[in-house]
Amino acid sequence: MKAARLLLVEDDKSLGATLESRLDREGYDVGWAESLCKAREILATNTPDLVILDIGLPDGSGFELATEIAMKAQKPPFLFLTALAGAPERLKGFELGAEEFIPKPFHLKELLLRIQHVLDAHRHVHASISSGQKIYFSHWCIDFASFTIQRQGQQAQKIAARDMGLLKLLIGERHKAVSRDEILDKLWGEENFPTNRTIDNAIVRLRQVFADTEEIAITSIRGVGYQWTGKIQD
Repeated sequence: MKAARLLLVEDDKSLGATLESRLDREGYDVGWAESLCKAREILATNTPDLVILDIGLPDGSGFELATEIAMKAQKPPFLFLTALAGAPERLKGFELGAEEFIPKPFHLKELLLRIQHVLDAHRHVHASISSGQKIYFSHWCIDFASFTIQRQGQQAQKIAARDMGLLKLLIGERHKAVSRDEILDKLWGEENFPTNRTIDNAIVRLRQVFADTEEIAITSIRGVGYQWTGKIQD
């Protein structure tokens, strides 16, 4: 199996060198950036399988890079590894789409496990979606194989794998409301420590994609979760 590619964004030279060496020994293909500028250079030509982000960097904040990653057509998953780990920072990190938020100091074994959990989860989502088919809703074509949603006459939008997995789950179970617990269990698993806020943010992103239509695609079911209510064309 091809080695997973990691981008480590860390300005502490000692910690960065230690992590790069250990991750390399674990079989990962590691790129190390000590600044936002260098990280942007790497991301401009390569899409890693996972980005490990510090927040406090010499030329800005890791939150800036997380925001830029969220806007990319190819959106690699990312986690924060940082000493700035108060409640406001953690909430902001998860709102931006972080898979994990690991405070410094940290246990190396825990970091390695969390990295593997994120990679495994995204491989599972990609595999399950890739076996799917095209779905047509209103003026939209949802292509699970290519991870795109396209409105008729417009350019296709690339959708993050986890968001696409959530969309496929809702459409596949559209005869009923899908609880947050079921979503967490099927898409995140117990080991990745997501929150209901994580799901809600993903729903917001999906609703934004379908905002330009009169038909409601995803309905909130109070006290339960969410249900796909858009009419699927035969």
